[in-house]
Amino acid sequence: MVFAALLLASVGAAQTPPPATRTLGVVTKIDSSQMALKTDDGQEVAIKFSPRVSFRRVPPGETDVTKATTIAAGDIAVGDRALAVGRPGEDKIVVATLVIAMSKSDIAKAQASEKADWDKRGVVGIVTAVSNEAIMINVRGPGGMKLLTITPMPNAVVRRYSPESIKFEDAKPSTIASIKVGDQVRARGDKSEDGGRMQAQEIVSGEFKELAATVNSVDPSGKSLTVTDLATKKPVTIRITADSNLRKLPEPLAQRLAAQNRPPEDNPDGRGGRGGPPAEGRGRGPGGDGGPGPGMRGGRGGRGDLGTAVDQSPAMTLTELKKGDALILLTTVGTSQDQLNAVTMLAGVEPILTKPGTREMALGGWSLNGGGGGEP
Repeated sequence: MVFAALLLASVGAAQTPPPATRTLGVVTKIDSSQMALKTDDGQEVAIKFSPRVSFRRVPPGETDVTKATTIAAGDIAVGDRALAVGRPGEDKIVVATLVIAMSKSDIAKAQASEKADWDKRGVVGIVTAVSNEAIMINVRGPGGMKLLTITPMPNAVVRRYSPESIKFEDAKPSTIASIKVGDQVRARGDKSEDGGRMQAQEIVSGEFKELAATVNSVDPSGKSLTVTDLATKKPVTIRITADSNLRKLPEPLAQRLAAQNRPPEDNPDGRGGRGGPPAEGRGRGPGGDGGPGPGMRGGRGGRGDLGTAVDQSPAMTLTELKKGDALILLTTVGTSQDQLNAVTMLAGVEPILTKPGTREMALGGWSLNGGGGGEP
């Protein structure tokens, strides 16, 4: 995303008049006279090199296109990311006068480096207060919950998940003002010596919602289902995307988790109960804790270790669900509170949600967030 935004801006400023066509994507074919790019929206674009075409390479993170090094067409490989600048030719072929590439290996190294930095300097938690200059979040660490005040640096990157996507790359530029109490936030930066403050260079926020529900109807072709929220007793539409994680908890595992987390009076042998601390640093969901993925862990805690249980459970499809099945869902809020996008959906949870001795089901203290997140 940085590559796209910065290069598009730089190329526009460096050339007069502005080029008529800019095509950004991954190289799928290339030879000495032409190449093909697959754009981020899935289109295949044919690129023909003009006689005076210039090839350049930039490293990930470089913000100045004038610092790009000159290369040849043969230095670009399939899988590299490239920006082709030129004008439309015949049969929708772009005739490129400039190609700026970023190698696949360089991108992989940069991603690994960024992941390591998130592991080292990243935090995640639930927002408890917001001002014009800072936000305050609850962070779970070895000593329990602790408040952390996050102040963005002057050049901080602030983004927010799109209501219609759980992909980090679809997160939109945002501001501190868009963050609300109750949001989940992941931030990366340097902490003060006492661990109570952070100067953040990157902040990613999102509105996530966990709920327990029962299935009303399933529409596999439409990749959606309607459920009844057990807390509000109202119908909710759940949209399934290509990135949704659908799992079914095996019954023995569900029974074991339920038994471990019942109150002591329901466990005459003394095992289980709610007294044990939630598992820390386990149960990574989509996006993981190495980078700012959706379903950010931590901040609230939860009984049991449902995050790890998700990882241990087999995948399922919508066709396996039937009316009345119980679900635990982690979602992003879409265009309205009654239309949610599934990040993680866990079925087979009837033993976990049902209060012992009754038929009543509720989410209670269960959480797919797993309670981790003190140090991602």
